[in-house]
Amino acid sequence: MAGVTNAPFRTLCRDAALDGVPPDAAPALTASPAPVGLYVAEMVTSRALVERTPESMRIISHDEGEKVRSVQLYGVDPATVRAAVRMLVTEDRADHIDLNFGCPVPKVTRKGGGAVLPWKQELFGAIVTGAVEEAAPAGVPVTVKMRMGVDDDHLTYVDAGLRAQDAGVAAVALHARTAADYYSGTARWDAIAALKEAVTDIPVLGNGDIWSAEDALAMVAQTGCDGVVVGRGCQGRPWLFTDLVAAFAGSDLRVRPGLRQVAAVIRRHAELHVEHFGDEGRALRELRKHMSWYLKGYVVGGEARAALGLVSSLAELDDRLAALDLDQPYPGAAAEGQRGRAGSPKRPAVPDGWLDHRGIDEGLRAMLAEAELSVSGG
Repeated sequence: MAGVTNAPFRTLCRDAALDGVPPDAAPALTASPAPVGLYVAEMVTSRALVERTPESMRIISHDEGEKVRSVQLYGVDPATVRAAVRMLVTEDRADHIDLNFGCPVPKVTRKGGGAVLPWKQELFGAIVTGAVEEAAPAGVPVTVKMRMGVDDDHLTYVDAGLRAQDAGVAAVALHARTAADYYSGTARWDAIAALKEAVTDIPVLGNGDIWSAEDALAMVAQTGCDGVVVGRGCQGRPWLFTDLVAAFAGSDLRVRPGLRQVAAVIRRHAELHVEHFGDEGRALRELRKHMSWYLKGYVVGGEARAALGLVSSLAELDDRLAALDLDQPYPGAAAEGQRGRAGSPKRPAVPDGWLDHRGIDEGLRAMLAEAELSVSGG
């Protein structure tokens, strides 16, 4: 998640996951430090990475505690993706590479990227195969995250899953929505079950509407998927990973923080941001987007919420947090469920002629060669 899953937030989530490991769990889980789950960095464009832009190099930075360095790569040009993967593995900058074919944002899809790219079968296959071939000599696994397709009339997920499997990826993850769905409505978990039935040689992971550990358990039970991918559900709730690890280990441990505990997490998040960015002003500006997620469900007046959304220093953050009624207990369901705006279904923005056929002509090939230049992510 661009602007969210940077190294500081990954640290919070990873530490929370370790808190969920039951004392009597299997040795592999109780080993210290335990690599419980994968915590994937923000999406970075392959073009920016090859050009070593300062922002792209920041995005792929990892702290010492990250035993498995996961990088999420975006690209629409097979040669550029190959070059980016080659850089990551030959310079020992990643232990796992995830290819993003799930983004529904118009500035990505109008260039043929993200969730609409698998419609072009040859292009999808070339990107995935190239990435796997470049990563293989270093033993770095490549995974694919995708959506169901462009819209209900242009579904791609089963074909793409089989192509990814044949290309040698380590796993495929499906967000059970189309690009047209954006984040609206309810994720269609039956699609995850269909993909699991079709793709039999590698793990199939499910994504979409996992707001709680119970949701994750239900998804696995209903679809037969091999694991889950969490996105928006952890925004403002890094302790969700405590719940998830505990639930899959058979424990009923669940974190239900009062506002004082939430404030302590916000403060630590801010400190980690300052260390990461090396600039207190930028660090606090980057933290602002998290405030509404952290405070969801708690009784915090509009004026206080607005003030926290404008903090510019640690001292100011301390003052704003201290002014809250920190003795509030966990507000229950009000703090759970949907995070942020779901939006509404929308017609995906795609290049002219993109949906006319599943091949690539010379005009589209030329467009794709330059497409990454206008996409953020480094």
